[in-house]
Amino acid sequence: MFDFDSIIGFDWDEGNKHKNWDKHQVDFRECEEGFFNQPLLINEDIKHSFQEKQYYVLGRSDTNRTLFLVFTVRNNKIRVISVRDQSKKERMIYEQQK
Repeated sequence: MFDFDSIIGFDWDEGNKHKNWDKHQVDFRECEEGFFNQPLLINEDIKHSFQEKQYYVLGRSDTNRTLFLVFTVRNNKIRVISVRDQSKKERMIYEQQK
């Protein structure tokens, strides 16, 4: 499972920072909120972990927007690859954890 003890912050790629807003209207600050609210469900994304480990998160922002985030860890920082609203199926899974 994922261990937050070694994480020291976030690392934002300028392209992804704006891409997430352009495609899904999710601001990078709202992405970060998704890691600090409960419940927080994290799983390894084995299907897409070729060159480096990737994880996906079912979380929520401070405004209760449910988010699906994909990230990796580089130099002890979370690097968000993609973010979008949770699908209906993902929301059902997430809501069962409350």
